[in-house]
Amino acid sequence: MKTTHTLTLADAEFLLDQSQKYAVEHSFNVSIAVVDVTGSLLTMKRMDGAAPISATICQEKAKCSALSTKPSKVFEDMIKNGRNGFLSISNFVGLLEGGLPIVYEGQVVGAVGVSGVQSHQDAEIAQHAIDKFLAQAG
Repeated sequence: MKTTHTLTLADAEFLLDQSQKYAVEHSFNVSIAVVDVTGSLLTMKRMDGAAPISATICQEKAKCSALSTKPSKVFEDMIKNGRNGFLSISNFVGLLEGGLPIVYEGQVVGAVGVSGVQSHQDAEIAQHAIDKFLAQAG
C-alpha cells in the first residue's frame, strides 16, 4: 500500500486566491482553474475583463498538466517542433503553456491552469500560486 496526498477544497481555494492576487498585482485579467490529480475541476474563476474563452482554456491547461504530470508547455513545444501527432488526441486539448502540475512530497496532487495573458505570464501566475502553496504546506 502507498499513502497518497490529495488536494482539499481549502487547498484549491488557497491556490486560486494566490493566483488571483498575483494577477491583480500585475493588472492581468485571467481565468484560473485548479484541478485534482484526475484532472477534475475543484475550483475556477474568470476575473472581470478576462475573455470568455479563457474560462475553458484554463481548465484544459490544468487538466492536461495534471493527467500528464508535466507542464502543458512541454506539449506546446513538441507541437512547435513538428510532433503534430499530439493534436490528434481528442480528449487532451490544453496543449498550451499555462498549466503546471502541483508536486507535493514527490507526488502530483493536481494542477493549476491559467489563461488570459501571454502564455509565459499565465505560467508565471500558476507558478507563483504553487510556490506559495508549497511554502505554507511544508
